[in-house]
Amino acid sequence: RRPRAHLARGIIGAIAMTLSFLSLAHLPVAQAEALGHLGPVLVLPLAALYLGEVLTTRTILAVLLGFAGVLAMLWEGLAAPGQGTMIGVLAGLGFAAATAVSRIQVKALTRTESPATIAFYFAVISALVGLATLPFGWQPVGLRDMALLAGVGLLGGLAHIAATEAIARAPVSTLAPYDFSGMVWAVIFDAVLFAALPAPLGWVGIAAITLAGMLVLPRPAKRPRTAL
Repeated sequence: RRPRAHLARGIIGAIAMTLSFLSLAHLPVAQAEALGHLGPVLVLPLAALYLGEVLTTRTILAVLLGFAGVLAMLWEGLAAPGQGTMIGVLAGLGFAAATAVSRIQVKALTRTESPATIAFYFAVISALVGLATLPFGWQPVGLRDMALLAGVGLLGGLAHIAATEAIARAPVSTLAPYDFSGMVWAVIFDAVLFAALPAPLGWVGIAAITLAGMLVLPRPAKRPRTAL
């Protein structure tokens, strides 16, 4: 029903994805993931301003705690930047900002469009944006790299559908702190695949991020008392 809104969301999403790849090219997985998690912090004022969502004190505290955890994880890399680190950091910051805008766009689209429709048009538009980079020097890839790219596309598509379903069913501000749990997976992948573990301050950041997610867990409803 809203082709222009789908187009705008697809372009912003494609920009965010490109910046994410650029950040991963220059930073460890955990640090790139940490920068991307600045998005939940940026999305809060946008959700209140454009979607009229009410921010609870618990949600604000959770996001601030998660933000502090992100800074703790990034501290070592920023204190002693290596070659290409600043490129990765700037790309990560751009990714976080674009992600925040994209999430607001998705929430607005869910009022008239189904999550499957949003995911489909994002896939089509981002594929066209990717095709437009052909003149800038594509490289031939072997079967192994093609299989990896197919796996990235499949997992990314499933993740996008899951995220769209979540945004359609819950306030953006409530979902924001849950994003920080991705840091746990990033640390695991860094350790298993690249033999890289966080510094001591990084573990403090992981603990803060985990606690931030726990703060916004829904409380079980109290059962009404029945008369004896």
